[in-house]
Amino acid sequence: MGARTDAALALAALAVFLAFAALVDASLSPLYLAVGGLGTILFELVASREYDLVRRYWERRDVQAVSLAAAVGLAAVGARVAPEPVLSLCCGALVTYLVFLGLVRVGIVPSPETWW
Repeated sequence: MGARTDAALALAALAVFLAFAALVDASLSPLYLAVGGLGTILFELVASREYDLVRRYWERRDVQAVSLAAAVGLAAVGARVAPEPVLSLCCGALVTYLVFLGLVRVGIVPSPETWW
């Protein structure tokens, strides 16, 4: 598994959120996109403190499947209840995560396992 699986899951979830945004004709808010991105950065900082534990847990297929299912559910509910904030936050978080993975991949940002 690893970064490629992470990227594939993030892309799948992003596609779902964008599809729901298109379905309900929601415009994405720059503010909420930025807040979602900041949330991803903060999560990565916190998760890197226990990198091995988080990685072992995340590498389980059942955890990944439940996470993707939860993202689809969140997209569906968010599109119905509060499309602009929910879909924007999640899209911002996922795009930031994909950029982060890319920066780690090319060596611009060191791997989180080496941060502490």
